[in-house]
Amino acid sequence: MEFEYKNILIAVDGSKTSEKALDKSIQIAKRNDANLIIAYVVDTKTFSAIEPYDSNIYEHSQIAAHEMLDKYENVINTAGLLNSKRIVKLGSPKVVITREIIPEENIDLTIVGATGLGAVERILMGSVSENIVRHAKSDVLVVR
Repeated sequence: MEFEYKNILIAVDGSKTSEKALDKSIQIAKRNDANLIIAYVVDTKTFSAIEPYDSNIYEHSQIAAHEMLDKYENVINTAGLLNSKRIVKLGSPKVVITREIIPEENIDLTIVGATGLGAVERILMGSVSENIVRHAKSDVLVVR
């Protein structure tokens, strides 16, 4: 193989398509003997509205993120993939993935699920996967 991916990022959000993307990322990582970095970015844009009602929203979101990644890591380990790492960050997924995680981890392939946003949501905020495709400096695979 002339070109091999060495650092693969799978960005997850708990959706069915991110689970499909996880399966695809495991296959590709195994074929390339690559490191698989699984990342979840807790979207904090709604926290200011929720915080008056739940002062522990940051803590709760971190716990939920790690619980989700525990489940995904079990899938990774069961598949026999040994080179994996998890990342949980707070912020805008669009920004954190493209401006922080991809460059910091030297990612050469990012895999994301195509999310099921409705037309109105997509117009107002755009999809995370679309933003990654537009701004990532490396290859991106969108899984349906």
